[in-house]
Amino acid sequence: MRRFTFFAILIALISTGSSAYAQSASKSPFTDIRGHWAENTIVEMVSRGILDGYPDGTFRPDAPVKVDQFIKMLILSYTDLHQNGERSWNSSFLQSLSAENQTIVKQDYRYFDFKPATTGYWAKPFIDVASDLHFLNRSRYSDFQNDMTRENVAEVIYYTLQETEFLEDSQFSRQLAEAYGDLMSASEREQKFIAEALVKGIMQGYPNGYFGVGDKVTRAQSLVLLNRLTDKKTRIAVKSADNSDLQLSVPTVGGGTRVIVFPDRRMRDAYEVLKQAGALRGSNHDLLDTRLRLFKDQKEKDAVLAASVSDKVQEETALWLDPQYNTYGITIRLREGTLARNQEAIEAFANYLFSYNSATFRERFNDICGKVASGSKVASQQLEIADDKVDVLVDLTAKTVIFSISKKS
Repeated sequence: MRRFTFFAILIALISTGSSAYAQSASKSPFTDIRGHWAENTIVEMVSRGILDGYPDGTFRPDAPVKVDQFIKMLILSYTDLHQNGERSWNSSFLQSLSAENQTIVKQDYRYFDFKPATTGYWAKPFIDVASDLHFLNRSRYSDFQNDMTRENVAEVIYYTLQETEFLEDSQFSRQLAEAYGDLMSASEREQKFIAEALVKGIMQGYPNGYFGVGDKVTRAQSLVLLNRLTDKKTRIAVKSADNSDLQLSVPTVGGGTRVIVFPDRRMRDAYEVLKQAGALRGSNHDLLDTRLRLFKDQKEKDAVLAASVSDKVQEETALWLDPQYNTYGITIRLREGTLARNQEAIEAFANYLFSYNSATFRERFNDICGKVASGSKVASQQLEIADDKVDVLVDLTAKTVIFSISKKS
């Protein structure tokens, strides 16, 4: 018996031969959506020209959506519809892209008209742009006219989020997804996609405790999920399955937050040390995700924050944690005065990590950094301090040293 679906995924069917309904969001333009759970979203998305209804005045909200229809609406959802009927890329969408993808849009899709092809396969223009922006792995689909399943849509959500936002902590998202009884019927890679879509509050399971692996996605469900993907305010608030004290919500680039699951208490407490170390530099720092960046001064901070991915402007020192690999680190770029400016912050971090053996680390740290700063030849090396190993990576040309600290195996 088919499960009744309240929530699902992105995108909806677009009738390629009809024009968009430019109806007011205050009334239903279709005869078959009154009282439907997604009525308001359907009306809103139709008014934005994301999809059309049918010539007989119906919308058919519970009809399945095809892969090509899904991809078309995914692309249209990142555009603005103007009064003259033309479209352009949404400015906030462009800003969310990497420098590489921004270049692709500006060079390859500068004159993209967001319309179906008039010769050949109608959906090719939309599939091309989605593939070029890495939202879609086109090799995964043998037929773009097949119905989309929930795990198919979760995959596109995953790759789109990877290019426009950030991915959540994989351990946290997996814990959340494991609460659904049918998760194991999906492949390992599909479980990863499903977990991300769930933890972002874009997808949601059924009231019966199942995610719905293999279920087809309807037109109405597609629009609701598309709306959640593109408008963070509409996403579902997600709480952890447990209240582990190793979980923490941390700020990210762009003013958002993400949940980090630390591997142990040592690293969880190290995050608090990063806060304290940053405070030692006054306003010349920022702490995003699990990386503390220390800047020479406000001028350098402003330059780094304004830089694009392709720019080479960087902070002079970074203290960081890598929860996935249970590794701690210090990256230092040895410009004039770098050691003196950041000494207190680095020592606070090292004192926490090495405790009684911190003096040993500081001695080796100062010796290596001093030689690199003076232009002496220093080779990359590995140190052992108590129960930790320290991989020292040296770039003499850039006068940069990375100290990567992890437990000895």
